[in-house]
Formats: sequence, C-alpha cells, structure tokens
Amino acid sequence: MATIHILGAGTPTPTPDRFGSSFALEIDGDLIMIDCGPSATHKLVKAGLWPTKIDYLFFTHHHFDHDIDYPCFLLCRWDQSIGNENILKVFGPNLTEKITKGILDESIGLFAHDWKARVSHPLSQKIHVNRGGTLPRKPPQVEAIDIGPGPVFKASNWSVNSAPAKHVQPYLDSLAYRFDTSDGSIVFTGDTEPCDSVIELAKDADLMLCMCWDEQSNMNDNGESEGQCGTFGAAEMAQAANVKKLALVHIGPNLSDPTVMTSAKSDISHIFSGEIIFPNELDKLYL
Repeated sequence: MATIHILGAGTPTPTPDRFGSSFALEIDGDLIMIDCGPSATHKLVKAGLWPTKIDYLFFTHHHFDHDIDYPCFLLCRWDQSIGNENILKVFGPNLTEKITKGILDESIGLFAHDWKARVSHPLSQKIHVNRGGTLPRKPPQVEAIDIGPGPVFKASNWSVNSAPAKHVQPYLDSLAYRFDTSDGSIVFTGDTEPCDSVIELAKDADLMLCMCWDEQSNMNDNGESEGQCGTFGAAEMAQAANVKKLALVHIGPNLSDPTVMTSAKSDISHIFSGEIIFPNELDKLYL
C-alpha cells in the first residue's frame, strides 16, 4: 500500500497549523520526498520517518515555501548517515542543480564550512564512529539534475512523469508530477492555475493533491486567481481529469478556518463528484 505523509499543507504565510509545502511518499519500501518547505526535516521525523531513509527528492518549483528546508535536509541526512546509505537523487526544474551546488560545493557552497568541520574535527569524527561509521568520513554526495516535462525516473515498482504547471513563468519554471505505482497513481500539482497540461497528466489518477489557496470568490475579487488554484479551479481540474480523490493542500489562512473550509467543501462537491479531502499536516493518505 502506498502511503502519502502530509508534511507541509500550507503556504508562504505561516499559521499555527500550516506552513509551506512538503510531502513524503512510501512506495514498496522506497521513501520519496516531494518539495522541502519550512521545517520539512523536522516534520519528517514527527511523521515517524528518518532523513537517511529518503533516497529521492522531487521539487515542483523553487519558491521558498517549497525549498527553504533543503539545506537543513541535505546536511541532516548526511550528518546522521554512517556512510553506507544510498546517494540521494534530486530532481527538479531549472535551478535545482545550482541551488544544490550553492549549498554543498566544496569551493562555493554556503554550508561547506559545516560539513568540512564535521569531516575533520576529532569530536565529529568520534560521533560518526560511535554511530557506526568509519573514517575517513566522506563529504556529502548528491545527484541533482534539472529536468523538464516528460518521463523523469523509473524504479522497479514506480515511475514518475512530469508536466508543466502554470504558475509564475517566466520567472520560475514549475512542474507537476505523476507517480504510477502498483497500488495506483498519485499526482502532485505543485503550484498552478487550472491548465490543460496538468489535467492531461492527472487523467484517471487515483489521487490528486492540488494546491488550493482560498475560496474562489475571494480570489476573483482580490485579483489572486492568476497562477494558482482556488476552490473552483481545483475542483474543475479534478473533474476534468476524472480523478477519484482530491486532496486540497497549499491552503491559505482564510481557507484554513474550519468554518470556511466546511463551506468550501460543500461548494467543491457541486463541481467535483469524487472524494474531497482537506488533510492536516502529519496526516496520512493511502492508495
């Protein structure tokens, strides 16, 4: 059974219960992260998972609410390792390689001072050995690659395809991802307004996790409907794609209010005929 852990179900605006975007996906023993927003590493541990067990990370785009915890995750995953873990594979649109190099590169990485100290200082070496590692300690190794639309990766029991998501181009490239597994298919829209490319990617999916910033009427009135989905946009995309379940994430402060959310769910049900879910952070969804 594939399991989706909701790590971050919010936006750039922090609320007591939601902040940023991040998800963890368990498929037949493989652990995958999608985006790495605020406190994603800590939320991962709260969900009962461990950074060294994550072998794949997919970025939808590089707004800070989707990638700000990336330095923390990279350094924590490396620091807690004993040197025999799989090399982390990172995929994402343009800037993924640049950001990774900018964090870890021996010459220019903004956090290279950290791993160099932990590689070289006797105390850090001793802690590494006590965890089960051996010396000399290896520097961090990460395989990061910039990708575009199309087939992205294929493992033994799952595969990933991507499609353009219409968000804030030309300033940032954005992608939606579809994971096809033996248990079914899952689509992560990332941040997007309703668009044909995401609808096509999500065709007949079992579950679509779609951004939903606010009630559509509010967004239409205040001019915030461009580049992102509201309640009606998310519902219309899910219905057009014929997905079975729609999970609304990337929820803003107004829609986070339980009263507003209850009313919005009723409105969405008039457009989308499948199951509607408003997950909280640290909730689990299953296929």
